[in-house]
Amino acid sequence: MPVIEELIRTEKDGSISFGNYKLDKKAKLENFEHKGDLYKVKTYHEITKLERNGMFVYESVPGTAVEHFVAEDWGVEFLVESAEDVQITVQLEDDTEYEVFVDDVAVGGMKTNMSGKLNCSVELNEGVTAKVKIVKR
Repeated sequence: MPVIEELIRTEKDGSISFGNYKLDKKAKLENFEHKGDLYKVKTYHEITKLERNGMFVYESVPGTAVEHFVAEDWGVEFLVESAEDVQITVQLEDDTEYEVFVDDVAVGGMKTNMSGKLNCSVELNEGVTAKVKIVKR
């Protein structure tokens, strides 16, 4: 999966792709319109962060390239790539149980905290994507 040279884009399937973990300096793009919402992305090799309408959506440490990101009532789904293993935080419903899948394998149930954030680790090798799906139980 290539990095997202334009920092964020809309895909033909209606999802979004964002992030460029190969950048040495921070880059950001604000006011990207998608389905009536305004997105802001900040990305480089140390971190990738996505906001929608000024609210937290996604963050990874170190930085990532994310393709086909979809956030719905049932959870989130996306493809992720980085140069190394990553810690990912996503915004979901407050105090709710979710099942986390990596490459279609269940890696365990997790509960969001009172602010709705869920943290998970994903083992990655550069140039190889992983499919992450987090589904409400």
